[in-house]
Amino acid sequence: MEKLDQTDLKLLKLLQEDSNLTTKELAQRVNLSPTPVFERVKQLEREGFIKKYVAILDPEKLSKGFIVFCNIRLKQHSKENGHQFMEAIMGIDEITECYNISGDYDFMLKIYVPNMKYYQDFVLNKLGTVDSIGSLQSIFVMGQIKQTHSIPLGDVPVK
Repeated sequence: MEKLDQTDLKLLKLLQEDSNLTTKELAQRVNLSPTPVFERVKQLEREGFIKKYVAILDPEKLSKGFIVFCNIRLKQHSKENGHQFMEAIMGIDEITECYNISGDYDFMLKIYVPNMKYYQDFVLNKLGTVDSIGSLQSIFVMGQIKQTHSIPLGDVPVK
């Protein structure tokens, strides 16, 4: 599969909206029979267009509704420091996303915690133990306006 066709894009869009759709339901929505739809989805999975299927949880209901974006500046820009930092954050559950960024900071983290007091303890006792961190800046989310896990597919080239 070099490029996707319109049917592949429709399947990806439908699965991004609801990954619980059955093959039969997908087939009805793209006007194909279930067997070719099943094969297309399997091929999209094999080729890495679909990485995995997940359940999106409600952080408020799980007492993890305090969201923080934390910008990190490393002490030194070295391969060793970068690897040490990345290895350390991989083992910290509260950090759900980490991006290597350009600009004044080196990394941006997305962190879910119950409240400000917990975050203070988190900074001191978890992030504070990561030797490669030089400084950090915390940005506290006051309200979430939009959250989607969907990739925009409108301008993806088709065959």
